[in-house]
Amino acid sequence: MNILVVRNDKLGDFITALPAMYVLKHHNKNNKIVACISKINEALARKCDFIDEVIIDNPESSVEELSLEMKKHNIDASITLFSNTRVAFAQFLARIPIRIAPATKIAQFFYTSRVKQKRSEVKMAEFEYNLELTKVLFPDINLEYPQPLLVLDDTAKVYDVFRINNDFQKDVMAFHIGFGGSSDANWNTAEYESLIRSVLKEKKYQVVLTFGPDEKKLYEEMQIRLRGLGVVFYFSLDGLIYFAKLISKFKLFVSTSTGTYHLASLVGTPTLTFFGDSRFASASRWKGIGDENLQTHFMLPSDDIKRDDIFEEVKLKLITN
Repeated sequence: MNILVVRNDKLGDFITALPAMYVLKHHNKNNKIVACISKINEALARKCDFIDEVIIDNPESSVEELSLEMKKHNIDASITLFSNTRVAFAQFLARIPIRIAPATKIAQFFYTSRVKQKRSEVKMAEFEYNLELTKVLFPDINLEYPQPLLVLDDTAKVYDVFRINNDFQKDVMAFHIGFGGSSDANWNTAEYESLIRSVLKEKKYQVVLTFGPDEKKLYEEMQIRLRGLGVVFYFSLDGLIYFAKLISKFKLFVSTSTGTYHLASLVGTPTLTFFGDSRFASASRWKGIGDENLQTHFMLPSDDIKRDDIFEEVKLKLITN
């Protein structure tokens, strides 16, 4: 069976779809998984051996063009993990016989199977809701998947070169401090500086700060704040796969709940992560797909006093890790 799986949004959202693609592929050795994704996730998708073919959804292309691309793959069934009217109508025009999706808004009327999940109630995590949708197509499907789900080659070589170039003698604790969500779901730069200085004082870890290509100002600010302390500042220009290989060898990855957090969990890196203090933004909804024993979650309240208490708890956790 040729199965189209649609998750055409950001990095973290795409990673929450990967367990569903894995179990669909392994339910029957003859299943072919076609992933409809955004361009930013193409390199990662092509590294997953349970994804057979990739459709890049270019938002600038017409619905008809997307539909024609789907037709080329002779799709027997589709599972749309997050839907909008555009991708729903494209599948309808492509005449895919079985079209499964959550029952949301107008888009639901273009599907043959509409599943009421009420994800806003957060009865399970996002990736678990995605896995549940696969049971509509295969009621007896095994929802188990390996952890880590993605094991990349030559990671040891990549890390060794990075370690030698930066004269590392200790394990690495990495901080990705970019504000991927609302401001109350992360610390400010002064607070991160305080946390990092506390870790450095213990002299147990080398500290690396990682920055995405669009975080140049943050990169420059933190260089000033932490000048002369031996911190390594990694400005990511080498692509997502290189970054995934690199962080897979770190001992801890500290961040807010962003795509890089989900990437770290995907490749099996221990994480310490900050979430917003609401059901929708919580760890209950957005926990990583990796081993839960390797994940430490902190909910950051908006109340200043409670936030100060959590800050001290985080600091203690980092210096005793």
